[in-house]
Amino acid sequence: MGWLNFRSHKHIAGVLAAIALSTAVAGCSTNRATGEDSFTAFMSPEQEKQIGSQEHPKMVKEFGGQYTEKDLQTYVTEVGEKLVAVSETPNEKFTFTVLDSPVVNAFALPGGYVYITRGLAALATNEAELAGVLAHEIGHVVARHSAQRYSRGVLTQILAGGLAVAVGNGAGELIGTGANAYLKSFSREHEFEADMLGIRYITRAGYDPDAMATFLEKLRAHSRLQAKLAGRSPDDVDQYDFMATHPRTLDRIEQAHQSANVTAVANPESGAVRYMTAIDGILYGDGPDQGYVRGQEFVHVPLNFRFEVPDGFTMTNQPNAVIARDGKGAQIIFEGAPGAKDMRLDSYLQNGFSKQIAIRNIEMLDIEGQEAATGSADISLRSGPARLRVVVIRHGSSAYQFLFVTPLDQADNYNLPLRRTTYSFRPLTDREKKIYTPLRIKVRAVNPEYDLQTFIDDMEVDKAPADVFATINGLRDGQAPTVGSLVKVVRH
Repeated sequence: MGWLNFRSHKHIAGVLAAIALSTAVAGCSTNRATGEDSFTAFMSPEQEKQIGSQEHPKMVKEFGGQYTEKDLQTYVTEVGEKLVAVSETPNEKFTFTVLDSPVVNAFALPGGYVYITRGLAALATNEAELAGVLAHEIGHVVARHSAQRYSRGVLTQILAGGLAVAVGNGAGELIGTGANAYLKSFSREHEFEADMLGIRYITRAGYDPDAMATFLEKLRAHSRLQAKLAGRSPDDVDQYDFMATHPRTLDRIEQAHQSANVTAVANPESGAVRYMTAIDGILYGDGPDQGYVRGQEFVHVPLNFRFEVPDGFTMTNQPNAVIARDGKGAQIIFEGAPGAKDMRLDSYLQNGFSKQIAIRNIEMLDIEGQEAATGSADISLRSGPARLRVVVIRHGSSAYQFLFVTPLDQADNYNLPLRRTTYSFRPLTDREKKIYTPLRIKVRAVNPEYDLQTFIDDMEVDKAPADVFATINGLRDGQAPTVGSLVKVVRH
């Protein structure tokens, strides 16, 4: 430590800059996918494999586990391996995983770990579109984009004087950082390169290269539909939506197509029948372990409870909470309250709920024979002053809580409807446990006697069946499917 006393910070910065410059020069490698120079000095291929193998089980757990029904996993792996075989690294080991998540997404870890969700599988309509998604993620891995992104970040911190980072270990720094480290968007350059490589691989494998563009249209339609169903602007995109982590346009895909410099085979395949057969019967939307939104009602069979939100509220089921909003500034958040599990509920509200918010007017309640407590606080939000009412309920060996947040000047108007929501929380009857089942994709052949309304009437979704049918089948609003084709409907 003593040598720091004799050198200025400016001199140290100069030394670090010199180290960084020499490292940058030495750390340039030839990109195996493009043949161009790329900077990967701070993450070796061995470290990439180490990161992937250690993070893989965490990622699977974080996204609902592996989806094991209908052997969809084997099918996706077969398509993925077909693409790897025509890549620049045909002998590299890849692991393809279908995640049990309704969210439409796909991503890759360093070291050859590629993931798609069953939500994405339900949106595609042919094997070529699935191949386009997998090929894009394979492109990120083959081009070592994670290593490039990490190495550039380390170099930037070195140049800014981050001595600790300069001596850090690439794998050690990334391992344990969780999903956000991998779901952050790549640079526009890397996304374009992954699209270019993806088009190259699907074309070499004999698929229709236009599938990447057709699936992009489906992704956009899905994003608009989800925003509509959640009562948001059609331009909004969920934080884990594929369009948020893979920002793309049709123009950029066309440019990537031109840059791929490959010639399509005379009769490229789409694999529609094979694909529809593979996804027939898979879960659509929330699975049993996540609970179901059914109109204004939320039902969780394994945890044995249900509740209702007032009319005018739109409910969304997220991994760690159920959130309902009414478009007027009020929202309901329902979540677990593990801190209340082993203590008096009034004491939890007073001492365990929050260190920043003082809950007042605390009282005990009885909700359908279940111990509960409630209290309130006036709080400040970006949108203005608000009233927070907390209701914590002991249910079996667990505890849950409602957070009711309303604009302060309208709080009294919400008292009655939110009280009804509070007292709607109850265990399920034996009959309810049997009748609440998940929605599934069911494939139907389009016969001449069927019209568009036939399929819309066959849909068992709670909201916007015509919109959902059009979106999952890649149809325009009001467009009837082609006679002889296969379409998807959603039923229990």
